[in-house]
Amino acid sequence: MRHVHENSATLRAGDWVVVRNKDEILKTLNKNGELEDLPFMPEMFEFCGKQFQVIKRAHKTCDPPNGMGARRMFNAVHLNGLRCTGESHGGCQARCLIFWKESWLKKVHPNTGTAIGPPLEGPLSHKSYGVHTGCTELDVVAGTQAQTEEVNANGPVFMCQSTKISQATVPWRWWDLRQYVEDYTSGNVRLSQFVVAFVVFAWDQLASAGLGLGCVLRWIYDMIQQTHQGTPYPFRLGKIAPGIRTPSANLGVQRGDVVTVRSHTEILATIDEAWRNRGMSFDPEMVPYCGGTYRVLDRITRIIDEKSGRMLQLKNDCIMLEGVVCRGCYSTHRRFCPRSIYPYWREIWLARLKKNVCDTDSR
Repeated sequence: MRHVHENSATLRAGDWVVVRNKDEILKTLNKNGELEDLPFMPEMFEFCGKQFQVIKRAHKTCDPPNGMGARRMFNAVHLNGLRCTGESHGGCQARCLIFWKESWLKKVHPNTGTAIGPPLEGPLSHKSYGVHTGCTELDVVAGTQAQTEEVNANGPVFMCQSTKISQATVPWRWWDLRQYVEDYTSGNVRLSQFVVAFVVFAWDQLASAGLGLGCVLRWIYDMIQQTHQGTPYPFRLGKIAPGIRTPSANLGVQRGDVVTVRSHTEILATIDEAWRNRGMSFDPEMVPYCGGTYRVLDRITRIIDEKSGRMLQLKNDCIMLEGVVCRGCYSTHRRFCPRSIYPYWREIWLARLKKNVCDTDSR
C-alpha cells in the first residue's frame, strides 16, 4: 500500500532553515527510517541543529534508472551544499544532493533570525500508511541495506534516497503546466529562464521537424550564441557510426588537477550517434561547460546502481568536476529539474590546463 501524498510545501528558494534535532526527526520516521517513502539517511544526522539556506524546492526530480520522465516529490527541498558523502552506503562517490522533507526543518524568521515552526509532539502517522511508533538511530542505519539472506549472500543491496525515488514520488508529465507554475512561484526559476527555455524548445522542434530547415536553423542558432558567448546548439549527434569502437585517452588526472573541457565539436568526434563513449553518455546538459576550465573533484570508482542497489565498480575513467552539475536546461522531460546531479566525464573529453610560462617557479 502506497502513501497518500499531500502537498503542503511552504518553503521557497532563498529561505533559511534550521534542521530539527535528532529526536524530533526520529519521531517523524517509520521503523524503516522513512517519511512518505523517503529515507532519512545516517549521513544527514551531522546537519541536525544547523542552519542552511534552501537552494531549491524539490517538488520534482529525475529518476534515470526508471526512465527520463520527471517525478513529483511532495513537501521537500534541497539545502545549499548538502550532498551525501556515501559514508554509510559503502563509500558511494555519487555525491547526490540530499532531499529534505519540510517536517525535518524549521524556517528561520528573516528579521529575528530565530527558528519558527510547530513542535513535533509525536509520530506523523497521518502522512503515511500504517501506525508509526517512531524510529531509532539504529533503525536508520539498518535501513541503508536490504535485510534478507538472499541478497546479502550476493553482497549488500544498498537503500538510499536515490534508490527510493520511484517509491517516494509520482509521475509528472512534461506537459503538465502545474510543475512550471511551481517552478516559478517557489523561486526555483526566473521568468527570463522560462523565456529562454521556450525559445530553445521551439527552435529545436522546428529544426527537427523534417522541413529541410534543420542545417540552416542550427547554423543560425550557433551564430547567435557565438555572438553572445552562449552555448552552441546542444542536440547535435555524435560523429561515430553505430558498431564502431569509440576512442579513449589516459590523462591520469587526479583530484585537485585543473582541466579544460574540450570544445563541443571535439567531443562530438569521440561519441556515437547515441551520444555515448564506451557506454558513458555525453548529455546535452554538459554542452554549456564545453571550453570551460574546472578543477577535478574526484575520480569515480564506485557508485550505487540506483535501480538494483548494488555497488558498481567502475573500471574505465570517470571524472567529476567541481561545480559542474546538470541544470535541467535542455531535457524536455525533466526541464528545470533541481536535483543538480554531477555528470561524469571521460578523460578524452578533457585536456590538462597548460601552464603559462609566467606561472612557473623561477627559482
